[in-house]
Amino acid sequence: MNIERIQKTSGMVGGSDAIHEVLDMVAQVAPIDISVLVTGESGTGKELVAKALHQHSKRSHQPLITVNCGAIPEGIIESELFGHKKGAYTDARGDRKGYFETANKGTIFLDEIGETPLETQVKLLRVLESGEFTPVGASTSKKTDVRVVTATNKNLAELVESGKFRQDLFYRLKTVTIDVPALRHRVEDISLLVERFALEFTRANDIVYRGFMPEAIRMMKTKPWKGNIRELKNFVESIIVLEKGERITVEMVERHLGVEIKEMTPNSALPMLMNQPPEAAERELILRQLFLLRQDVEYLKQFATEGSIISNQMDVPMIGKESESLTPSLHINAESEYFIQNSSIGDMSLEDLEREAIERTLKFFRNNRRATAKSLSMSERTLYRKIDQYGLERKIKV
Repeated sequence: MNIERIQKTSGMVGGSDAIHEVLDMVAQVAPIDISVLVTGESGTGKELVAKALHQHSKRSHQPLITVNCGAIPEGIIESELFGHKKGAYTDARGDRKGYFETANKGTIFLDEIGETPLETQVKLLRVLESGEFTPVGASTSKKTDVRVVTATNKNLAELVESGKFRQDLFYRLKTVTIDVPALRHRVEDISLLVERFALEFTRANDIVYRGFMPEAIRMMKTKPWKGNIRELKNFVESIIVLEKGERITVEMVERHLGVEIKEMTPNSALPMLMNQPPEAAERELILRQLFLLRQDVEYLKQFATEGSIISNQMDVPMIGKESESLTPSLHINAESEYFIQNSSIGDMSLEDLEREAIERTLKFFRNNRRATAKSLSMSERTLYRKIDQYGLERKIKV
């Protein structure tokens, strides 16, 4: 099964080894009609794994029913799962289907399975083993054909030891276990996640987005993110709103995270970090130039087509001769620590810079296309297209 297709349709962002292990497991298990237990801390994206398992299974054209077991009161959870007959209790004014009957032929995803009462666990085990269940208040059982995917952020083995979870149900659920890694174990994915969350949020809310500075992303990678992806997503959305469309700097991240920056750039006027080898520093400068210019060119296009002075709301850096004919507010501030100075950029066009960045990055990674695409935050398909566009195939020697 195509892992790239699974990643694209599931929304699981990342290129780390940890997330690729999860995708490999999904690819192996999804087509097989077997129960799966998804484990991981709160906020790691366990529901995305469940959706991917369903989307790429033989039941993909049937319903996926998601149930948060921890959100259903103990007194009505059996009615919600298995349905009830009219008159089964005071408010039961008619027969009602439960989630298991509704999910027939499809998949049921039981999130927070560790919160299920012991009495309900007995009935869950029966459904898993025989497909049979009895609605509340009914005298006869029913059959259902469902695939069961469960998830928990708790240690079920410990719950079994303490008598809070049935051992037989535990072993039945963990036929296959997929562990979703915490964000602190896949920090290399943070830049991709930030970009995805920022673009989705700004597009949905029609908010100006000028991107995150590389130093800001590096700063974010030092945070433990105990709330994992959910916490990161909330932080990205809030900082974009509170900073009113400005490019997000390391100082902004420090302020909103409420932490102290332990490692600052030796000279904030420099366009790159100097505490690294010359080859890495040169590559960093080129990539940073590309990062900034790609964002700013959209504002230049808007200015050229609409004739509006969009710098009333923010300082838009201009390069080359175009800046001479514009209002003073559109000139680069040479003393600004947030924009690369003209002397660093020279007369390179955006296309020149992109070609140079791709060529140097390919050489840096010894022509490893996957690593190059990941470093430049572009898909491998886009990278191949750019290589053909700029005729780089014959120039790259390793």
